[in-house]
Formats: sequence, structure tokens, C-alpha cells
Amino acid sequence: QVQLVESGGGLVQAGGSLTLSCAAPKNIFGIAAMGWYRQAPGKQRELVAEITSGGITNYADSVKGRCTISGDNARKTVNLQMNSLKLEDTAVYYCKVRAFPRNDYWGQGTQVTVSS
Repeated sequence: QVQLVESGGGLVQAGGSLTLSCAAPKNIFGIAAMGWYRQAPGKQRELVAEITSGGITNYADSVKGRCTISGDNARKTVNLQMNSLKLEDTAVYYCKVRAFPRNDYWGQGTQVTVSS
């Protein structure tokens, strides 16, 4: 199976920052987009941010202005810089890769906990 390597999760105080990183396997080609989703207990998984191979970004309204997503097509990596973290940002964050033609790959998830 395809393995997405996620890192950067952890415990952070409200108002703090952290960066999530994700790397796709070298044998994945035709990547259209990479991004991050999150899921809190009892809630649906939701998009946090995504960046296409062409550099187009998409952010959830809840994180606009606080998060920046960046990608490296050559290295097949994506980073999510998260600033001014809030308690409601607490969730399991999942890296997602969308590849040609219609294949979605998911990371195993990394916990982000924001404390007061």
C-alpha cells in the first residue's frame, strides 16, 4: 500500500504554532494535489488546506489567515504551517494525496492537541 509519511503533530498551547509535514512515496506519479484534512471526535472529516501541483491553494474558512500550505512537486512533500492555534483546532490531522486519475491516498493521521 501507499504510505504517506506524516510528522509534526503534538501538543501546543493556544496561540502557538506548529508545522505538519507529509511526504508521498517516490513511486507515486501524476500527483494533482496534496493537502491536510482533520477530524475531531464526533465530527466529520473536513478539509483544512490543499495545494495543487500548479500552486493553487484552498483553505477552510476556519483557518484562513492562520495557516499556510506549501508544496514541493519534485520532493512530493507538503507542509502546513499553523499559527495562532485555537482549542477548536484540536483533531487528528490526515495528509491526503490526490493522484491521477482518481486515486486518493491518506496518511494514518497525526494528533494535534491545542491546550489553554
